[in-house]
Amino acid sequence: MKTYPDLRLRRLRKSAEIREIFGETSIELRKLVMPVFVDENITSPVEIVNMPGIYRIPVEGAVEKAKEYEKLGIKSILLFGVPKYKDSMGSSSFDPKGVVQRAISSVKEETNIVVWADLCLCEYTDTGHCGLVKDGLIDNDSTLEVYAKIARSYAEAGVDGVAPSGMMDGQVSRIRKELDSSGYQDTLILAYSSKFASSLYSPFREAVNSAPAFGDRKTYQMNYRNRREAIREIEEDIEEGADIVMVKPALFYLDIIREARNRFDIPVAAYSVSAEYSMIKTAADQGIIDLRPVVEESLAAIFRAGADLVISYFTEYYASIRQ
Repeated sequence: MKTYPDLRLRRLRKSAEIREIFGETSIELRKLVMPVFVDENITSPVEIVNMPGIYRIPVEGAVEKAKEYEKLGIKSILLFGVPKYKDSMGSSSFDPKGVVQRAISSVKEETNIVVWADLCLCEYTDTGHCGLVKDGLIDNDSTLEVYAKIARSYAEAGVDGVAPSGMMDGQVSRIRKELDSSGYQDTLILAYSSKFASSLYSPFREAVNSAPAFGDRKTYQMNYRNRREAIREIEEDIEEGADIVMVKPALFYLDIIREARNRFDIPVAAYSVSAEYSMIKTAADQGIIDLRPVVEESLAAIFRAGADLVISYFTEYYASIRQ
């Protein structure tokens, strides 16, 4: 191999035009997903305190917001719901007239935007846990039956894809069976396959009021020190029928994204979570960093690691600066 002075790699970087031509990674708006919080307790948008610039919106505002996103060139959204009532079974999660179900129906009727819907119980249970509680523990198998009901209700509302995030064993296979047996074979499953028990979710929990009432989620979300186990989780979801697998969080787990990309021939998504957004946005608001280049660099890092799809709270911002 040639070395300096015969090899001068700086030739490939000598102008902005040349750098653009030979850039190996691109950020494509069509591959970015905007999370949307719909809240049936409000009548006008409410800013999330710890996520400046991100709002909870009323159910009736979901269509207008989706149309705004379409005009910006955003192709898909991920819905989260804040219900009026919570109980031990999380029964509002599978209510045909529930907050997410209503948002799905209205958005799909009036726009062409792709709608994913987060499938979990933490927003809907009075315990704040992602599964049903029995004798003080999270009961895996009974939770799967509720997940199946949620999936069917989302499909009946017209969702493009369900996104199970509870990290219960067998959740993908149970959901796939329910969808197929109910006539929704074409409904996609975007599985939160490798979701870590991270300290980076706090702003999200404030957004949807989903902090656990007791304990934590470490018995079902993944140990952040474990790479091999993360790959086993992804492999299992693929075998159970996931159409897309996900790594969450993103920026602290680029090695897991790369490993998944190297190992599996299936679309890989990554979720750049609430605190990743808040740290960058707050630093920019305080003048510590310049927002645009940091957002672009952070998104490029996730795509460079191997993600095919990135869920980011900066999707709307990125779309706006690309106009």
